[in-house]
Amino acid sequence: MDVISAADLERRGALRKMKIGATALLVAVTVVFFIARWQQQYHGWVGYIRAFAEASMVGALADWFAVSALFKHPLGIPIPHTAIIPHRKDQIGRSLGDFVQTNFLTREVLDERLASANVGKRLGDWLADERNANKAGEGVTDLLRGALEVLDDRDVSSSLETLIERRVRATPVAPLVGRAIDLAMEGGHHQRLFDAMMTGLGSFIEENRATFRARLEHESPWWVPESIDDRLFAKIYGAVRGFLADVGADSNHELRQAMDARVATFADRLRTDPALLAKGEELKLELLAHPDVRAWLGSLWGEVKRNTVAALDDPGSELRHRLDVSLTSLGRRLAAEPALQAKVDDWVLRAAGHVVDHYRGEVADLIAGTVAKWDGAATAERLELQVGRDLQFIRINGTIVGGLAGLVIYTASQLLF
Repeated sequence: MDVISAADLERRGALRKMKIGATALLVAVTVVFFIARWQQQYHGWVGYIRAFAEASMVGALADWFAVSALFKHPLGIPIPHTAIIPHRKDQIGRSLGDFVQTNFLTREVLDERLASANVGKRLGDWLADERNANKAGEGVTDLLRGALEVLDDRDVSSSLETLIERRVRATPVAPLVGRAIDLAMEGGHHQRLFDAMMTGLGSFIEENRATFRARLEHESPWWVPESIDDRLFAKIYGAVRGFLADVGADSNHELRQAMDARVATFADRLRTDPALLAKGEELKLELLAHPDVRAWLGSLWGEVKRNTVAALDDPGSELRHRLDVSLTSLGRRLAAEPALQAKVDDWVLRAAGHVVDHYRGEVADLIAGTVAKWDGAATAERLELQVGRDLQFIRINGTIVGGLAGLVIYTASQLLF
């Protein structure tokens, strides 16, 4: 009982918030009561508010006592028949074990109940509801998270690194690049890249016009007049700008066609030229041997694990969404396909029968023995973590229902007397 799981810590936080909320509601109606009592002498209608607040206080306190008495002595006072769970922990554990053994852990009971339970159909109908699929998804995420936590990171990282490296070494890189080039050309992506290059080149020439002019002046003989240099530069500059504009505007320009032919030829050579194939493999091996790549491969599992755990913890992540969708789809298939239902029913029947045949007594003793080893206060705390948040709604409901009851009684007394 000393180990508190992450789920229990989360439940503890949620329980604390609910307790604060229920207590804050009690404090609020108490404040309202005192204000109403003060103002009632000046405004008669305030009596209705006072009656509501007063009855809310009584209801809140009564339900606080009832809920607290399950787990501890209210205010530390050893009132009889309080702290029920800590004092009767062992009896509860034995009764629970006997109940499970008598009512569930017999082959006859299981066969009879499971035969008519239609587990597959019910599971399908239950999972077909997206809300239930989301609940099941939370259970699956907890299971996956637990599995990730118990895995040996060093072994998994080493295996993953070896697997990736083996697949990369076995895959010729040059034909892969050639196929990528073909796909880019088929989609016209290379033309967009070429247009971007032309635009960038035009911007570069425009931004460095003064630099080019100064270079021409530096290279020109001293005896050539500056006016001639200006005309010559303007002619060359205009020709270059015009050529770039023509290439950018004409999708069938001969320069584009020449580029397409050269790129296609290069892509074909990547698949067939032994020299390029060998060069591709050489570059691939150099890349695999690079320290940064080795470090990346070694850290890959850590990144995958961290990202996966983060996705599992985030209800809005793509992983959680796909998991919920998959469970919903499975539920719909189960609900609609009798053959799949029969498989699930048979699997459940055989699994349950195996457990009953081999572990019937052990399961009952395990339940009773485990509960008996628990510390009474820790047992009460653990059970409160499981159900205490819901029990706080009793306090909230008691506050509201008590207030409404008080308001009804006060209103009736005003009308009748």
